[in-house]
Amino acid sequence: MEETIRARGHENVTARHASTFEVTTDDYLTPAGDCILAVEADRAPADFAPEFVDACRDPDATISVTIEADDHEETVTGRGTSEFAFESDRSMVGRTSDYVDDRTVLVGAEFAADGFDRGLVTALSEGAEVVVTIRVKA
Repeated sequence: MEETIRARGHENVTARHASTFEVTTDDYLTPAGDCILAVEADRAPADFAPEFVDACRDPDATISVTIEADDHEETVTGRGTSEFAFESDRSMVGRTSDYVDDRTVLVGAEFAADGFDRGLVTALSEGAEVVVTIRVKA
């Protein structure tokens, strides 16, 4: 099962955060937002199909997030948890930790924003169009 989000990069993307990465529906990004990879997302967790959300709530689920921009692509994998709310209508966050809030879409991520390929980060900071695909295998 998968969900797809379209967004765009922003000149302030730095991808330096060590424990999270984020995609937001906001149309702006300040330099302090070092976990944010893309803005102007056309969807947020509250928009995801109930069947998808249920699959992500399986603690044995494997969840992957693929970020594509220009000719760059990177996938980060984590896992599900029964604690997921998927209620945010503003942003989605992947976390290396087990912390969960209404924005969290995966926990136990292999890496955070600072682990993304620097070529991809450059494309994002140049405002590239972005496709985010979240896949769950329960």
